Amino acid sequence: MSTTEDRPGSYWYADDDARSTSVMEAMRSYRAAEVAMRRRTQQSMDMGENELLVLRFLTRAQQQGDRVTPVTLSRYLGITSASTTALLDRLERSGHIARTPNPDDRRSVLISSSEKSDAEVRHTLGAMHERMMAVVRGMSVEDRATVIGFLDDMREAVDTIDA
Repeated sequence: MSTTEDRPGSYWYADDDARSTSVMEAMRSYRAAEVAMRRRTQQSMDMGENELLVLRFLTRAQQQGDRVTPVTLSRYLGITSASTTALLDRLERSGHIARTPNPDDRRSVLISSSEKSDAEVRHTLGAMHERMMAVVRGMSVEDRATVIGFLDDMREAVDTIDA
């Protein structure tokens, strides 16, 4: 049985594995911090994960000028239409979303976040978001491209399901 030291270039491989492991550890540490932040946000806003996902999805959609229907949210969350309806009912009762008739389809409604919701999200997450943006603003164009490429490749790696 050959050891790492017996192979040509083995020290390079050991160093490369150590660098790779340190990147993976940094990712794990970031993910743990993000999960903890989401938990704190959920507690602070007295909402579950799906409620927060809906509010963030609606905020992005509104910024991009996209219309959102309950079907869109069901697909995004991977939940049934009945679960989506219950979720939207809770968010509407709490004043976080509004339902309006869909001008393109009278059988459907459009979902949008309310001003209350937008203000609450900004208050809860605004400072953190600004700190995160400051980190990105401090990066060179090349570093940003490297990070984006890396994260895209990692997303593809975890999204691929082995047969």
